Amino acid sequence: MIIYDGIIEKLQSGGGVSVVFREIISRMSNYKYICYDEDSKLSLPANQITYKARLFERYRDVILTTEEMGIGSVFHSTYYRLPNSSKIPVVTTVHDFTYEKFVKGPAKWLHSWQKKRAIERSNIVICVSKNTAKDLVEYCSINPKCIRVIHNGVSEAYYPLFDSNRGNSNRVLFVGARGGYKNFGLAIDAVSSIENLELDIVGGGSLTTEELKHLESKLPKRYRWLGRLSDEELNIAYNQSYALLYPSSYEGFGIPVIEAMRAGCPVIASNTSSIPEVAGDAAILVNSLSTDSLRDALTQLTSRPRREQLISDGFKQAEKFSWNRCFQETLAVYNELI
Repeated sequence: MIIYDGIIEKLQSGGGVSVVFREIISRMSNYKYICYDEDSKLSLPANQITYKARLFERYRDVILTTEEMGIGSVFHSTYYRLPNSSKIPVVTTVHDFTYEKFVKGPAKWLHSWQKKRAIERSNIVICVSKNTAKDLVEYCSINPKCIRVIHNGVSEAYYPLFDSNRGNSNRVLFVGARGGYKNFGLAIDAVSSIENLELDIVGGGSLTTEELKHLESKLPKRYRWLGRLSDEELNIAYNQSYALLYPSSYEGFGIPVIEAMRAGCPVIASNTSSIPEVAGDAAILVNSLSTDSLRDALTQLTSRPRREQLISDGFKQAEKFSWNRCFQETLAVYNELI
């Protein structure tokens, strides 16, 4: 029995962590699950899931029954929670160390306390990239033998649309959160420095007053906030874009990089953290983030041979990542403990 708490669905609606667990859990059709959130967004037949309604409890331990703690059970929280018993094996997935690197004050302390507590109690810790595993050893006391690197996958919903007119697009795509280390301001400045380019913004919540001021100052009538898109809509956006611009200073994995590659969209990203591991040689990786370096990268894509080579390399790189592989490797971790 695999026990899944589903708390991540209460904490985020479309972030990378919730995507990871949704993809894994939806493939576990031969197992019985205990799910602790009634509105968990899983595409599993109802007769395969036992639901337990509980109030929102982000930091409290999950109370298990004697049956649930029996032989053959494994507990895998979706976000750093623990069971109320030390008898059941625990798996924890560590996605990144964003809080430790960029957040200050009580939010950082509480998050780090919860994460370290879960890691120290876990029999096996899954890291979504080698870079995250390196960060884990740096920030936490852990036996490296307990670490398993299991890369995230990419949805098959992303693929090339051959009537997308991608070669003639002037729209640069920015996907996801925009705060701080995501360097959204640099993206605005870089796009504004090339006269014919425009910026499409996906996800990340509504634009703030400061962001709107920056956009109106640098890109008046040359930007669109598209809001949150479905996989199908985002695939169209990737297909119709000049490039994905992903200037983040830190990522635990960076799912949009692989989504864009699978859709045939050239990628420009920073050469740091997990991004080189995920992008390989199939993206333009910028060593020193600045308006000039990002502008130069965007300019490279005016060369059709360069552009076509990146698209071709991107297809090959994206083939290295799949949710089926991620699931099989996660299943192997469970089988180590059952």
